[in-house]
Amino acid sequence: MKMHPVRLSIPSFRSENNSMEKGFTVFKIDVLVNGRLHSVEKRYSEFHALHKMLKKNIKPPEIPSKHVRNWVPKVLEQRRQGLELYLQTIIMENEVLPKIFLDFLNIRHFPSVPKTESCGSFDTESEELSKLSHQPVMLYLRDPYLLPSAHDSFSNVVIEGVVHGVFYSDL
Repeated sequence: MKMHPVRLSIPSFRSENNSMEKGFTVFKIDVLVNGRLHSVEKRYSEFHALHKMLKKNIKPPEIPSKHVRNWVPKVLEQRRQGLELYLQTIIMENEVLPKIFLDFLNIRHFPSVPKTESCGSFDTESEELSKLSHQPVMLYLRDPYLLPSAHDSFSNVVIEGVVHGVFYSDL
């Protein structure tokens, strides 16, 4: 089993209070994608909405209970651990991560497998857009347009082939 290019953790949470509504907790999610780290903050209600949408496409793991005394620090810490495990389990159990999950984690450019790249999107517009993602064709270890080093006898092949194809295509 190969490692997913996505790793995440929920290192912390904080309580938000404003005068308009009763207090709520915000969970900080650290997302590491191909060596790049970013953070997103989500309320439990957003996790719950994600869970409901994921159930339409995959069989997600159990989500921590909605009804807890969310002012007790110990209970909040258990919820933090549960939500972290929830997200990590989705990553482990799904070779192809649903688009709704990637959107939740704010992952934009995700290496996808061509035949499954539109898996899990909920609206046709984003599905159409995701089909346009380009797959890498060739990887150069060095810039092919720089002059090759003298001891490398094969490095001109690509440049010569391109020049030949562009300028002498009728031969």
